[in-house]
Amino acid sequence: MAITSANQLELLQTAEAVAREKMIDPGLVVEAMEESLARAAKSRYGSEMDIRVSIDRKTGRATFTRVRTIVDEEELESYQAEFTLETAKPYFTAAGQGRQEHWERDEVGVIDPTENQPMIGDRFVEVVPPVEMGRIAAQSAKQVILQKVREAERDRQYEEFKDRAGTIINALVKREEYGNVIVDVGSGEAVLRRNEKIGRESYRPNDRIRCYIKDVRREQRGPQIFLSRTAPEFMAELFKMEVPEIYDGIIEIKAVARDPGSRAKIAVISYDGSIDPVGACVGMRGSRVQAVVNELQGEKIDIIPWNEDQPTFLVNALQPAEVSKVVLDEEAERIEVVVPDEQLSLAIGRRGQNVRLASQLTNLDIDILTEAQESERRQAEFAERTKLFMDTLDVDEFFAQLLVSEGFTSLEEVAYVEVDELLVIDGVDEATAGELQARARDFLEAQNAKALETARALGVEDSLVNFEGLTPQMIEALAKDDVKTLEDFATCADWELAGGWTSVDGERVKDDGVLEGFGVTLEEAQDLIMTARVMLGWVDPTELEADADDAETEEEAEV
Repeated sequence: MAITSANQLELLQTAEAVAREKMIDPGLVVEAMEESLARAAKSRYGSEMDIRVSIDRKTGRATFTRVRTIVDEEELESYQAEFTLETAKPYFTAAGQGRQEHWERDEVGVIDPTENQPMIGDRFVEVVPPVEMGRIAAQSAKQVILQKVREAERDRQYEEFKDRAGTIINALVKREEYGNVIVDVGSGEAVLRRNEKIGRESYRPNDRIRCYIKDVRREQRGPQIFLSRTAPEFMAELFKMEVPEIYDGIIEIKAVARDPGSRAKIAVISYDGSIDPVGACVGMRGSRVQAVVNELQGEKIDIIPWNEDQPTFLVNALQPAEVSKVVLDEEAERIEVVVPDEQLSLAIGRRGQNVRLASQLTNLDIDILTEAQESERRQAEFAERTKLFMDTLDVDEFFAQLLVSEGFTSLEEVAYVEVDELLVIDGVDEATAGELQARARDFLEAQNAKALETARALGVEDSLVNFEGLTPQMIEALAKDDVKTLEDFATCADWELAGGWTSVDGERVKDDGVLEGFGVTLEEAQDLIMTARVMLGWVDPTELEADADDAETEEEAEV
C-alpha cells in the first residue's frame, strides 16, 4: 500500500472510526499509524535509520522524514542516525538551500543555519520518499496499530476505575470460572474471587450483582479490577446508601467487623446530639438495616454506639453479654473482661464469634474470665507475692500479707519506695521501715552479684556490663540468649528485646522478648539499641537529632 492522495483521507477516517468504537482519543490512533508507517519505512530504508512519520491531522497527508542527531564523538553509535560536529558542518551550511530539509533544536524548534552554529543535540531533518508497503509490512503496521489501540483502551479503563476503588458498583454476571465470578462493568471485566463471595453464593449469567471495588491494579495484561462482597467496607458503603445521615456526615461509621454471611458488628457515632446513631441506622421498624441484611444474604448485624473510652466501647461491643469488669493493658493492646459465670457462653458466642468480632472491632486482644476464675487468679497472685516477701524479707505471713494488701508487688518497690509509704502500714515505724528496706536491698544486691557472675561465666564482655540502662538480671538474660557484647546488643531489633505481636494467617501471635519480663517497652528498647549504635559509631547522633526535629515539626503541623 502506498500513501497516495487517494487514501490520505482514509487514514483519518479509519482513525476516527476506531476511536469511536473503542472510546479513545483519535489522536492516539493517528500516533499508532505514524509509528506503524515508520516501522514499515525502516524495513525499506534500513533499521538503523531514524525514520519518522507525521500525519497531518486535517488533510491526512503522511510525511516521511529521516532524522540525524549531532552527538559527542565518544557517544557515536550509528552513522545512519547520528553524526559528530565535524561531519555535521557540511550539512549545516548546506541546509536551507532546499525546502525538503531543515535543522531543529530542543526548546527552539527550526533554526536558521546562517545565524547559528551547530551544537550537540541539534537534529538534521530531511524528507524522504514514501514507501510502498508490501504484505508483510502492512501486516506489521496493522499489529502496531492494534497494539497501540489495546494499550490506549487499557489506559482508559484504568483511569476510569482507579478513582472508583472503595465504592460500590452494579455489574452483570458474564460467567463463572473455578468459583471466581467474571462480571461486566460496562467498559471491561472485573473479577469477584471465590473467597470474596458470601457463603456459598452462586450466580448465573446475566444476574445482577452489587459489589465493592476492592482494588484496581495496572498489570501487563491490562487493568485488573478486583471486587468483594465480604469486605467490611462493603457493609459500610451499603449503610451509607441506606442512611442519609451517614452520607451527610452527621453520623460516622467508626469500625466494622464481619463474619461474612453470618454476623457483623458496626460501631457508629453521631455528631448531632439530637440524633440517635443506632436508631438512625436501624430505621423505622428496622427498614434501613433490613435492606442491608437482605443484600448480605441474611447476615445479622449488631449496631453499637462508639465510645472514645476503649473499656466502655468494649462493653458495648460485647453486647448482648453483660460485663462485670474491664482491665485494659494499653501497651500490649490486650484487654481483660470479667463476666458473670452464667454470661460466659453468651460473651464468647457460638464458636467464639461474639468475642472475635468484638476483638476486630476494638483492635484489641480480649481475654474473657468468669468472676470465679478472676477470684481464683487474684488469690493465686496474692499468695505468690505473700510467699515472695516471706522468703526474701524474713517476715511472717501476716506482715507479708499487709505489704501485698497495701499494693506492693515487688522487692524493688519495697527497697526504693519513699519511707512515708511504708509508715502508713499498721505497726510499721521508721526503724521497721528502715530494716525492711535494708533487707530488700541486701537481697537485691546479692541477686545482682549472682547474675553478673553467671553472665561473666557465659562470656559476657565488659562493654555490655558497663552499658548504662541494663541491670545485672537483664545482662544475664541477654547472655543466655547469646547476646554477649555491645555489638551483639546493637544488632538486636526492638521487638526481640521488648516482645511484640505479629499477624499470622489473620491471627495475632505473641513474640516473646528477651527483656520483656523486666518491663522494657518497645520505646525503651529502641532508645537502648540506638544509644548502643551511637556509642559504636554506627549512627551519627546529629542525624538522629535532625530526624527528631523533623518528627516534631510533622506533629506540630498535624495539630
